Amino acid sequence: MILCIETATGTCSAALCERNRTVALREGRDSRSHAALLTVYIDEILREAGIKPGDLEAVAVSKGPGSYTGLRIGVSVAKGIAFGAAIPLIGIETTYLMLMGLESFSAGKDRDNLTLYCPMLDARRMEVYYAIYDSRGEIFRDISAAVIEENSFSDIPEERKLVFFGDGAPKLKDLVKRKNISFEDYEISSAHMRLPAYMAFDIKRLEDVAYFEPFYLKDFIATKQVKNILGK
Repeated sequence: MILCIETATGTCSAALCERNRTVALREGRDSRSHAALLTVYIDEILREAGIKPGDLEAVAVSKGPGSYTGLRIGVSVAKGIAFGAAIPLIGIETTYLMLMGLESFSAGKDRDNLTLYCPMLDARRMEVYYAIYDSRGEIFRDISAAVIEENSFSDIPEERKLVFFGDGAPKLKDLVKRKNISFEDYEISSAHMRLPAYMAFDIKRLEDVAYFEPFYLKDFIATKQVKNILGK
């Protein structure tokens, strides 16, 4: 089994996965509780399956892009488990695990050579992180950060349908004027990491536990305290 961890968004999620199914899953959707909940969830699903960390084949973690704090928590816990249990560490791009979890893609619904899939993560204000994949799951446009505006995605020919999903997608609905687009409901989950985690495990696309870092995509900007008129 592979332990899968997802904390890149407002969802804190941990799953135990075998090749063909999810064995156990715990998740909550309060982004302020990732640090408190993640290790509790992992302990619960390991106990449910009756195994210890050393019994795992590997630990996989959503490596970004996404929330700076969330990614740091998830990657830190994953690295700690991998090091302590002497098991491989796998990093999965957040946008790719989203694609694998989209029902219409995984079920093959409406998948034709012209359809493109765009998982999109909220990056505050009108900013998003996104990537675009073709119907085979291959990269059409690499992971990027963008500010959403009226002409966003106008460079992609309109005969190609664009399917948007993820917590950043609603920003487009009333703004982007491009034709031939659709929106699908989607909630991220560590269980969606099952297939890509085993794909990476089989080809030994593993991370160096000592040096692995989250893929933040852009620098975290800390809010600076503004002094008042008295200089305090």
